[in-house]
Parts: sequence; C-alpha cells; structure tokens
Amino acid sequence: MNALWVLLGLVVGLAGGLPILRVSLRRAERRARAAEGRARDSQRLAELGSMTGGLAHEIKNPLSTIGLNAQLLAEGIGEADLPPEQRDRLLRRLDSLSREADRLRTILTDFLQFAGRVRIDAQPRDIVRIVSELRDFFHPQCDQSRILLRTQLPSHPVAVHVDESLLKQALLNLMINATQAMTDGSASGSGEAAASGCRGELIIRVEADDDEARVHVIDTGPGIEPDRLAEVFHPYVSSHPGGTGLGLPTARRIIEEHGGSLTIHSEVGQGSDFVIHLPRGS
Repeated sequence: MNALWVLLGLVVGLAGGLPILRVSLRRAERRARAAEGRARDSQRLAELGSMTGGLAHEIKNPLSTIGLNAQLLAEGIGEADLPPEQRDRLLRRLDSLSREADRLRTILTDFLQFAGRVRIDAQPRDIVRIVSELRDFFHPQCDQSRILLRTQLPSHPVAVHVDESLLKQALLNLMINATQAMTDGSASGSGEAAASGCRGELIIRVEADDDEARVHVIDTGPGIEPDRLAEVFHPYVSSHPGGTGLGLPTARRIIEEHGGSLTIHSEVGQGSDFVIHLPRGS
C-alpha cells in the first residue's frame, strides 16, 4: 500500500509540474531562436563590412585615374592656344574636379582605416621621443595655420608598450582635430600666442606614473558643448567643413586596442583637452 501511495504521489507531482516544464521549454526555445537570429545578424554584418571594404577599394582605383587625367588635361589646356578667359574657366573647372576627387579619396582612406582590422605590434617605446618627433613633423602645419605649438615633456624617457606607427596616427588625428577647431572657430591663447598673432595654442603634454602614461592634446579653441561630448567619437560626426568625421573614432579605436582609453575634457569658450591613457604594464 505504501508503494502505491508513493507512485500516486509521483504521478500527481509530475502532473503538477507539467505547466512549469512547458514554460521552461518555451523559454529555452525562444532563447535558441534569439541566438540564431543574432548569429544571422552577425554574419550579415560581417558580409556587409567585407562588401563595403571591397567597394571602397574599387572606388579608389578609378578616382586615382580621374585625378591623373584631370592633371594631364590641365597641362594640355595650359599649353593650348585658347583665349585667356576660356582657358582660365576650363582650368578652374578642372581644379574643382581634382579637389573633389582628392576629397573622396581622403574619405575612402579614412573609412578603410576605421573599418579595417587593427593589428597591434606592441614594442617597448619611449613616448617622449614619439611626441618629440611628431612635434617636429607637425610644426610646419601649425605655422601655416598660425597655431602656436608647444610641448610639455618629462626630462626622462617614459616607456610604454605600443605600436609606434599606430600611436603616431592616433596622436596625429587628435592634433589635426585640435588645429581645425582653432582654425574654424574662435580661439584664445596666452599672451605669447596673442603677441605673435596666432589663432590659438596647441599643447602636447606627457605625464606618467607607475600605472599609466598620459598624453594630453590641448587646444584653446571654442570648446565643445556638454550635450555634444558624447557624440564627438561617433563616426561621421564632424563640425569641420569637409571633414570625414572618422579621425576621432579611429584614434579612440587605436588607443582601446592598446588596452588604453581616450577621454575628453572641454569647456565652451576655453578649449578642449583630449587625454590618451596608456597602461605601462607589458
């Protein structure tokens, strides 16, 4: 009799648990379908990325041909026996064509750098030397834009594990962004900048402690409104006329691939401070 009651209890228990079992099975089925959907979406995104990258490469080739032929046509028109007014009009049109082809080529190059896979070859490097070399390289552009370029560097080497060429690219993107901000908008600076007739100051500062190295790229441009700070690293967001909006996102991606971060502090009317944080561990 005891065995009968046990068996009956098991049957009742199973019957009572059937609704719970059905709910669990439905949840598991929904999770499986959602996982399959995410996998399909991921595959489609990968295929789309491959297609857009291939398309960008295919567009770059005819753009180079267009640019070369525009140059040859300009040379031919310059040597042709044409009325000066007609020659100047044709040359202006060809110059416009060349500029637009160059702009498209720049957009495609920036897109391929942003969309492509970042391969980091990190080696021990002195970040003070890297910044010094970039200062010497970028000085002529600052002079042309009437920007006072200054560096504030430690007197001793600061070793970090980085891919030097990629870090230089990220820093250069930040320096170009800072220069454009001061060229496009109102800028302020120290008495030295004002006395020299400069539009503003670009300051590159290196700091370090045991845990991380920091590189500040500081400009005295118009600054960024608080509600726009979150979007400055979004692709294709640019306040610079003709800008691609990929310089800052590419810089942040490179820094994050190094295990670091890129932060920004900005005040309207005072300027902006982009800070690269790099871990000092191997």
